[in-house]
Parts: sequence; C-alpha cells; structure tokens
Amino acid sequence: MTTSERGGGGGGGRSVVRKYLARPQHEGAGAVVRRSIGRFELKYFDPFLVLDEFSLSAPAGFPDHPHRGFETVTYMLQGGVRHEDFEGRKGTIGVGDLQWMTAGRGIVHSEMPASSHGTHKGLQLWINLPSTHKMIEPRYQEMASENIAEASEGGVTVRVIAGESLGIKSPIYTTTPTMFLDFTLEPGAHLQQLIPQSWNAFVYVLQGEGVFGNSRSSSTTHHLLLLGPNGDGLEAWNKSSKLLRFILVGGEPIGQPVVQWGPFVMNTQQEIDQTIQDYENFENGFENAKYWRSDDQD
Repeated sequence: MTTSERGGGGGGGRSVVRKYLARPQHEGAGAVVRRSIGRFELKYFDPFLVLDEFSLSAPAGFPDHPHRGFETVTYMLQGGVRHEDFEGRKGTIGVGDLQWMTAGRGIVHSEMPASSHGTHKGLQLWINLPSTHKMIEPRYQEMASENIAEASEGGVTVRVIAGESLGIKSPIYTTTPTMFLDFTLEPGAHLQQLIPQSWNAFVYVLQGEGVFGNSRSSSTTHHLLLLGPNGDGLEAWNKSSKLLRFILVGGEPIGQPVVQWGPFVMNTQQEIDQTIQDYENFENGFENAKYWRSDDQD
C-alpha cells in the first residue's frame, strides 16, 4: 500500500460520481483530441475548463491563436510539440516535458508537431484564474522530463507535476491551487492519495485498467472519472496483469461566474466584448500580435 506524505485516507476515500468516455473530435488545424472536460456534457468542473488528450501528425496542429484569462498546462506523452509565441519565445516540449503557461492578460502562440514524422501525443489542461488574476502578466514555467520529481513505493510510481505525493513536492507555482499527479501502478498495487478536502478532483486513465474509489468495475483508457466531494483522498487498485497509468488532478474551486468565448475566459460578457476588442485592435496585452506570425505561418 502506498500513501501520500501525511498518510492515507483515515476518513475514507472519495467516490466516483460520474464517468465519461472521451471520444475523438477534430480541433485546430486537423488535430484530433479526446475532450473530457469542456464538452457539452461537462462544460466546466471548477476550476478546470478543458482537458484534452491530443494527437498530432504533421501538418496538423494548433497554428497561431490567442488566450486570455486562464492557464494552459501541456504535458507530452509521445513525440513533441514546437511552441512559439508573439514575445519571441520558442522551444520544443518533448516527451515527458511540462509547460505551465499562464496566459493572464494575453498571449498569442502556436503549437505544432516538433517533426514531420510520427504521431505526437499529449495532454492539455486549461485551469481558470480568479477575477483578481485574469489580467496578470503572462508567464511560463517549463520543466524537462528529467527534472520532474518522481518517487516509487510499493509498486506505485508517481511523477509530481504539481502538488505533492510520496514525500516529494513539485516546484511549480499554481496561481489557482492545483495538484497534478501522473501515477503508474504495477499489477496488484494499491494507492491511497490525499486530496485537500475542499478541492474538486478527477482521474483520467491513460493506459490499462483500474478500480477507483467505490467503483465495483474497472475503468479503462480514455475514461474521465469525477470524484465526489466527500472523503479525504483517492483509493485505486490495479487488479489486472498489466500496468495501469492515470493522472489525478485536483484544484481549489474559484466559485465565480464563467463567460467563455473560445480561447477567452472572463467573468462577464462585457469583459469578453472588451477582450475581443483588445485582440482585434492589438491593445491591452495583444500589442505584439499586430505584426507577429509564427514560423509555421510564414
């Protein structure tokens, strides 16, 4: 049995209250995504706006586009994505790498396959920002795969993207308090992981099958499991003969109105209208968009 640093769930684990299969759909320029949060059945799971498992094969990708009012977290599972923005930042997010981008008042960027060969896969999570932080200056936190904290105990391995587990803590600063843990369970392994009591949390299965919370049946790849509010953590079991890999993500609810127009997320329609005006007029954070085009757009 594996527990988090402060021990397991003495008050009982959280229940699985809803379960969704993320089905493929097209986004961007020919990209295929499995969207589990941000679809019509689950528009918003405070503070999470979108969870996509994406798959890119050149020339498909996400060419030049803007964001305002939230954060995007990109975590690569296979291949790589070339990132470029209107401030002149360029780089590649390779397999196992993390990019935690706070769009704040505005970013225009592109995300395209790092090479013309093969399929490039990853996760992208959109995390809302409270009204007091929607117009902060943009910032990036990036970590190469080898620098992401990892620990193993009792057949459980965890990569700590944000938050803490198994006595290790991520250095990533989360504007909206967030945990993001990548677990791999060997056959027969059992996990108990604490989740802050007031936080919303979910599981997304990446590989294999596992039993979570009070569920009597296994959940398989591409399934999102929403966890109920009662209980102090997650219990999971790998009762199969193959590896189980999943992410556990939790966050502190913001509890504010959400008005979204594509890549812009604010609190009121008036703020959305102002954002569209700012973007079209290259103002209030979008000044550099006037003459910028990514290398892929040239």
